[in-house]
Amino acid sequence: MASSSLLLLLLLTLSSAIATAPHRPTASHNYRDALTKSILFYEGQRSGKLPPNQRMTWRKNSGLSDGSAMKVDLVGGYYDAGDNIKFGFPMAFTTTMLSWSVLEFGGIMKSELGNAKTAIRWATDYLLKATSQPDTVFVQVGDANKDHACWERPEDMDTQRTVIKIDRNNPGSDVAAETAAALASASLVFRKSDPNYSKILLKRAIRVFAFADKYRGSYSDGLKSYVCPFYCSYSGYQDELLWGAAWLQKATRSSAYLNYIQTFGRTLGVDENDNTFSWDNKHAGAKILVSKAFLVQKVQSLHDYKGHADSFICSLVPGTPSSQTQYTPGGLLFKMDDSNLQYVTSTTFLLVTYAKYLTQSRKIVSCGGTIVTPRRLRTIAKKQVDYLLGDNPMKMSFMVGYGPRYPKRIHHRGSSLPSISTHPAKINCGSGFNFMHSESPDQNILVGAVVGGPDEHDHYTDERSDYFQAEPATYTNAPLVGTLAYLAHSFGQI
Repeated sequence: MASSSLLLLLLLTLSSAIATAPHRPTASHNYRDALTKSILFYEGQRSGKLPPNQRMTWRKNSGLSDGSAMKVDLVGGYYDAGDNIKFGFPMAFTTTMLSWSVLEFGGIMKSELGNAKTAIRWATDYLLKATSQPDTVFVQVGDANKDHACWERPEDMDTQRTVIKIDRNNPGSDVAAETAAALASASLVFRKSDPNYSKILLKRAIRVFAFADKYRGSYSDGLKSYVCPFYCSYSGYQDELLWGAAWLQKATRSSAYLNYIQTFGRTLGVDENDNTFSWDNKHAGAKILVSKAFLVQKVQSLHDYKGHADSFICSLVPGTPSSQTQYTPGGLLFKMDDSNLQYVTSTTFLLVTYAKYLTQSRKIVSCGGTIVTPRRLRTIAKKQVDYLLGDNPMKMSFMVGYGPRYPKRIHHRGSSLPSISTHPAKINCGSGFNFMHSESPDQNILVGAVVGGPDEHDHYTDERSDYFQAEPATYTNAPLVGTLAYLAHSFGQI
């Protein structure tokens, strides 16, 4: 009898311990695997001489004479998407967002932190070359119109490698300020691990921002035939000046940039109610970034930025009075047909990052009387990432190589054509289109690539020619790296 009582007591004690023990919610996805792949993707986008530890082995050296048209070394960097052009504007934004991902969530990335920093450095090494001359930024290598008339592997590319630059006579405050933001944010990433490199990045960032601010103008005005419609600066350059100043304030802690933000914030559009954060428009990102100085670092003079950030957040939350964001029937945030997932990844990063700031400062968001907690923001972000990874009406992942079903015919030259290893002979400009129009699956898997995504009805065609849906891009993955690190850690996967 005593032994049975003892057994009952033990069982009650055990069940009580289980009931009170902290437990993590069960994840519906392997966020750690997705994180690893989202970073690996960048190796498939590399231009230049590839290192011995290149993991995406079907890619080889390319663009080894880039810059020679202007007698400058512009070897390296990234191809932006599925073509063989190096566009400086989206490359710089990609770099800034990879850096922000590491600055907010690098501490929980574990073994992936090194890979993320390598991805950043591949870009910053190039951006240092692109800004080597005072009051000049080399903003593009390659002629997009000629490149798009061919379907070639980067290793075979023989189209003209035209070099495009901005300078005092042809200013580009948008691309210059974004480049300054990239260099400044990356300087923070390397501050402890490589202080000398960090100082080089910051010194260059200061110089490039001064150029952007002094010689004002949009790069699209002077370079329209080269950069439009591909990466036209539709939103103007004011958002980049605010964004660049915010990153320089963070990197230098100088009162000069704080004064700049306080003095010019309004004229640079901080009051504008634009809720799309992308390679073109940085207002929303700047609002969230600057709000941290008030919320976490207690810079009282930036009090208004909590309100600016809240307004952006309220526009995203369904059911609030100021909600103005469209969602598909399957629940995906939907901005536009062309590469919609870039807006999903950039927005979800801002949601989890602002939730972090709110939690640190013990604040919430009030949307016209509706209370929105940090937890609600994280829930919205997780739902978007889960949709991207497979919880959607198509029951497919939109990240190549993740999950049992993913896009097999992406709009990407290197992925669709046979690799140099399997087909050493040159595949010329025109004959490559046989592969582009083929229904055959991609010859090389661009692991981690996030495609443009489904339409407003949750439908995805998986047709290589549909670049709205099937083309991946470096700036789509960059903010996702941070969000996936957060999710992997919060579900105990990392």
